[in-house]
Formats: sequence, structure tokens, C-alpha cells
Amino acid sequence: MMQVLWRLGPSNVQAVHTGLQSDLAYTTVQTVLNVLFQKGRVRRALKGRAYEYRPVGSKESVLGQAVQDLIRRMFGGSSEELVMSLVKTRQIDPATLARLSRRIEGSQEGGTE
Repeated sequence: MMQVLWRLGPSNVQAVHTGLQSDLAYTTVQTVLNVLFQKGRVRRALKGRAYEYRPVGSKESVLGQAVQDLIRRMFGGSSEELVMSLVKTRQIDPATLARLSRRIEGSQEGGTE
């Protein structure tokens, strides 16, 4: 749902439901948006008769926080362990790792990707 809000901008439940393109019930989308509001992940404002929801943070900052939390909780704070898990479970292949390594080296030399 956050992906939809980042893509569409401020949206009501109906717009998010449509943007998800899934089999989730309208009431499920409404419930999750309310939970996200209660957790402080989204803000809402009454527009007419419906709430309009918007993300509190940028996609980059929210994803960064989520990844940090995942690494801390699941990998003992080690990003290396996360990468090794991706390799071991074949979710990332050697060619992709090599490409990422080149991008990292380029970014450390002041290049942009």
C-alpha cells in the first residue's frame, strides 16, 4: 500500500484499492491504511466524506529504516549476513553481485549511478 501511495501521491481508500491491482477486499485496504495511520506511517486528512492518506516519509527513508530494522532483527546487525543469505538462497546470482560491486566502487570514487 505504501508503494501505491508513493506512486499516486495522496489517495483515498478507493484509489489505493484500485492501485493495488490485487484481490484484497476494500475493507482490508481500509483497515491496513488505518493501522498505518495509527503507527504513524501515513497521515490522513478528511477530503469531503473520505480520508485522503499520504506517506509520512519518502520512499528512500522509509525503505532504509525498514532494511535497517530487518538487518538488526534477523541478521544480528550484519548487512554482510543479509547478503550471504541472499546468495545462499539463490535470490542473487554472481553476475548481479559483480554488477553491484562495480556500482559500489563507482559511487565511492565520486561517480553517480
